[in-house]
Amino acid sequence: MMQSAARLARRAGPVTGAAVIAAALLLPACAHAQAQNGLSNLFGGIFSGQSPAPAQPGPGAPAGAPPWSGEDGASGHPLMTAAAIREAAGNFNNCVAAMWPDAARRNITQENFQRFTAGLSPDLRIMDLMDSQPEFTKSIWDYLDILVNDNRLAKGREILAKYKAQFDATERATGVDRYIIASIWGIESNYSTQMGDRNVLQSTATLACVGRRQAYFKDEFLSALEILNRGDLRPEQMRGSWAGAFGPTQFMPTAFKRFAVDGDGDGRRDVVDNPTDLIASTANNLKKDGWQAGQTWGYEVTVPQGFNYMLADRAKAMTIGQWEKLGLKRATGQPFPHPAEKAYLLAPAGAQGPGFLMLQNYRVIMKYNPAEAYALAIGHFADRLRGGQPFVQPWPRQERELSRAERLELQQLLAQRGYYKGTPDGQFGGQTREALRSFQASIGVPADGFASSDALDQLRRR
Repeated sequence: MMQSAARLARRAGPVTGAAVIAAALLLPACAHAQAQNGLSNLFGGIFSGQSPAPAQPGPGAPAGAPPWSGEDGASGHPLMTAAAIREAAGNFNNCVAAMWPDAARRNITQENFQRFTAGLSPDLRIMDLMDSQPEFTKSIWDYLDILVNDNRLAKGREILAKYKAQFDATERATGVDRYIIASIWGIESNYSTQMGDRNVLQSTATLACVGRRQAYFKDEFLSALEILNRGDLRPEQMRGSWAGAFGPTQFMPTAFKRFAVDGDGDGRRDVVDNPTDLIASTANNLKKDGWQAGQTWGYEVTVPQGFNYMLADRAKAMTIGQWEKLGLKRATGQPFPHPAEKAYLLAPAGAQGPGFLMLQNYRVIMKYNPAEAYALAIGHFADRLRGGQPFVQPWPRQERELSRAERLELQQLLAQRGYYKGTPDGQFGGQTREALRSFQASIGVPADGFASSDALDQLRRR
């Protein structure tokens, strides 16, 4: 679960390919640490002691992984300077040993603490991954093309058939839609084929002792020790993302503690190799986050010409009936089944692309990984597994994604004109979108908050 660096922000996340691309889209950049799994799992390295940088990756990194760059992190955080990273790495063993009293308070035995922490060394390549700032990002339509494809759909249907009994039992017990669970499984790990190669204990220990998120990852590290101490998983099963997400649906250790269940009664909560536990645990997560049984996640809608896009805001939910009065209709032409349901309007590609009315279950998916593109992919993939059709309306594929330099410039120009109050960082979230909407409204163009090259040009001309 990407409780994810899509919970790096959430349960930290996110690479299956999903999380990292999602976090790089026009959504919250620091999403759920789980978010940074899939793609970032392709890289890694190890660095021990105080030497400048290793020539070879260490035992916890994937084969062929590059070493740490030895450079300051892009965030500019004082704990992400090369000197601070080296100093913290030199104190790594003391840092780990100092966590024993906290481990003891969690009923971890001293024998297991020593056994599981013996030989740990910091994987400093993680510092590069934690602070990476991609020069270019993927558009939301490219993201959907990558994740919702024929091969993955075919595999998803095989999974649904193979584990029908488990899905049946879980649906009866929790009310959580089997297609959403299968969608998360497919998008997070491509059905268990891309779960990550890093040692979760090493990754979380590194992040607990080095870098800018130490307090957060200390809890993840100790929770990982609890999992091993209890015997739910074996050390070799705990391989995952650089941020510590593991298993086919990418649980962070703290999320495992909250949501993992023993689905088949064998005494272990094995969300890695036991499909019954995996399906039941993922459903339990969604249920406890507020999943509403028997309801969908949202609807693709057509938005009328001249619509006030200042209403396209998560904080401005209205009933479906109220949206209909403003001219919104289902893109399929079908009626809305529950006009009294509350929804908010999402227009991820602005006035040039499709609109979506998002219901409570979409908000639940966003708790799993708070990136709009991720949640949209999950909902759409689930619909396709159920037999639904592709989105009806076209995306503005003629639009190109802005480079990081252009994203920074756009924020700087908005700030200079008094619309953006944050610190320009090239990461687009709700604050940037709101600032852009205000600027667009001031010049009489659709205030859709879509950061296009045209929007940047308009800012440059004023």
